[in-house]
Amino acid sequence: MKAIQMTDNIFWVGGIDWDLRNFHGYLTQRGSTYNAYLIIDEKITLVDTTKYYLVDEMLQRISKVIDPSKIDYVISNHVEMDHSGGLPAVLKAAPNAQVLCSPKGEQGLKAHYGGEDWNFKIVESGDVLSLGKHSLQFLLTPMVHWPDNMVAYMPEEKILFSNDSFGQHIASSERFDDEFPLEIIVQEAQKYYANIVLPYAAQVQKELEAASKLDIGMIAPSHGLIWKNHIPLIVEKYTQWASNNTDKKAVIVYDTMWGSTKKMAQKIQEAFDEKGYRTVFCSLGNWHISDIMTEVIDAEYVCVGSPTLNKNMLPTVSSFLTYLKGLAPKNRKTIAFGSYGWGQMSVKQIQAELESCGMQITDSFDLKYIPSQEQLQDIYNRVSEKL
Repeated sequence: MKAIQMTDNIFWVGGIDWDLRNFHGYLTQRGSTYNAYLIIDEKITLVDTTKYYLVDEMLQRISKVIDPSKIDYVISNHVEMDHSGGLPAVLKAAPNAQVLCSPKGEQGLKAHYGGEDWNFKIVESGDVLSLGKHSLQFLLTPMVHWPDNMVAYMPEEKILFSNDSFGQHIASSERFDDEFPLEIIVQEAQKYYANIVLPYAAQVQKELEAASKLDIGMIAPSHGLIWKNHIPLIVEKYTQWASNNTDKKAVIVYDTMWGSTKKMAQKIQEAFDEKGYRTVFCSLGNWHISDIMTEVIDAEYVCVGSPTLNKNMLPTVSSFLTYLKGLAPKNRKTIAFGSYGWGQMSVKQIQAELESCGMQITDSFDLKYIPSQEQLQDIYNRVSEKL
């Protein structure tokens, strides 16, 4: 339960959630961390807290550095309970601490915890808090990814406390990006963006523009590894993701009853392969929707298929499309496909859902019973002709 020193006067004091496997809808196979940061100065400051069940772990880490009762300020960058869940316990341990948050942050914290007797200080973009030798500059970042979100920048140490931006769900004893496999960090950052931040690309672009004016030597997010040696890489990735730029890539997503829809999916994949596309073949019986979204984030095409079941698409496909619609990736092309027996419904429903997502439907295939070789070849030919 030791604190991890980041600079002479700043410590990581968060909690490690080794057992977390589901984060409100998406799989977190590597667990997570809830990062909190302790600043030792004339004014002792804690940046964010942890989930409620890890607050004792956090307080133990703080106690290794300083008596928690000496905390003067708690910066609450985000109301969501993986960030604020430990706040009531912290304020019991530090009853004189002042809580700094955005205007909507105060509203949210009171709604979650009561907090009518908490000592709130509201900050706006551009406000500066002096801690002594150090200071914190605040930037409100609404809808990245809640209305209350904000970040804090310490110019003296060139640290951006970036809240949910640039985070990853990774549980590890390592704290910095040069101590852990970079490929995994980037992969988990992509998954994090795809499943949480993706709908708010316009707001992310504004945040990136504001951050570009700062001299950043370290990015301290609320989850995962701290960025120290690979800051240009993660900023480049966020710029790409926020711009909705895509690669020559096709994600084929389907479920099947007796194999007919799978045969159609395989023929669609074959056409993309032959045209030089990188393809990802996702059976909804085996892939989790959050892992599929991680692939969708840089895909030009998202092809979706389902047989008809009781005048509907399969529930797994419906679930994926609902999830896709909420995350709202832009500038994607799509193909709808599926098989049916006597009720010809699923492909029309898939098309309607994909159109409501704002996707460009380039073709659709709706086949009865088991597709013949001629029908499969026709699918291949039509897809190939349009690529």
